[in-house]
This record gives sequence, C-alpha cells and structure tokens, in this order.
Amino acid sequence: MNERSSTGSPRARMPDVRVGSMQNGMAPVSIAERSLRAGSMQWVSLAAIVFAAIAADQLTKSVVTSHLRLDEGIHVVGPFWIHHVQNSGIAFGLFASATAVVIALTALAVAWMLTFFARSGSRHPVLPVALGLVIGGSTSNLLDRVRLGYVTDFLDLRYWPSFNLADSFIVIGVGILLTALIVAEREPRRARHVRDAASRP
Repeated sequence: MNERSSTGSPRARMPDVRVGSMQNGMAPVSIAERSLRAGSMQWVSLAAIVFAAIAADQLTKSVVTSHLRLDEGIHVVGPFWIHHVQNSGIAFGLFASATAVVIALTALAVAWMLTFFARSGSRHPVLPVALGLVIGGSTSNLLDRVRLGYVTDFLDLRYWPSFNLADSFIVIGVGILLTALIVAEREPRRARHVRDAASRP
C-alpha cells in the first residue's frame, strides 16, 4: 500500500523487517560464542585421569619400597634398571635441597591448572587427559613430599637421573598439551589456505 508525501505524490512504504523476536529487526545479529568453561563431563574425565595417575604412581612406589632396600637395584634390560632412590627435589632430581619451595610451587601450579581447566575445559577434547596426567603426577609427588619429605624414584636409565611414574605422567601430559595446541594453531591456517585456493579463478 502506498502512502502520500506532503507534496501529494505517492510514496512507497518501507517494509517492516523483523528478525525472530528482536524488537529492532535492523540491528546486526552477533554470532553466539560457545562457552569454553569445563562442563560436568570434562570434570568427570579430569577427575578419573587424576585419580588413576595418583593410584598407579602410589602403587608402584609401594611395590618398590616393599621389595627393594634404599639404593638397591634390579637390572631389567639394556640400560633400564629398577633402582630404589629418594628424591627431595622436583622431577629428575632437580632442586633437591629446596623441598619447602618445591612444595609451594607445586601447589601453586596445581591450583593454576585447575583454574585454567575451569575456564577452558571445553577448548580441546584432549585437555582433560593432558591436564589430568600433569595434575595427577604433580599431586602424587606433592603428597609424598608433604607426608615424607621426599619422593621415591625407581625408573633408572643410567644416562638420565632416576624418576617415577608421576614424573612420566607430567612429561606425557605436557607433550599431549603442546601437540594439541600446535594442531589447533595449524587448523585455522589450513582452513584459510583451502578457502583462498577455492576462491582463486
């Protein structure tokens, strides 16, 4: 239906455009962003990995301390030995004379990782596994340092300081996390290259 202007000439009526239930139909609609906060499934997965890592580490330490005297070792194969030693430092014997500092730093690191996971637990599907291994390994060694003042190391490759399963979990978890971050960084670049190639004549 045409309306008339003040001069009497017909004027086309602008269509009433509405988007959904918005009152202002001409306002741009922003893209909804997916929340990266950890959901219940992410927390369950993280807890399962953490408790499994702690249980495995504590069990192997208990077996070693109950079957081998301190500084006693058993040759397994090649350079690999099971060697019962005590370590008051962090992984691989570092900072052995600063137990209190190591305990404080480990506790702060675990708290930071939990905070990071609470905010970004849905960022990548492997994040519960990666952080679960790191937190589980760190917590297991932290429990030993608080309870005993040292951790039990027993995996000995002769050319590397002795370590335990908790140390291995930490290294593996960090490796998974770094790999996931690198892959996530390359995916947008790959998609951008494909899009640019498709747009070329």
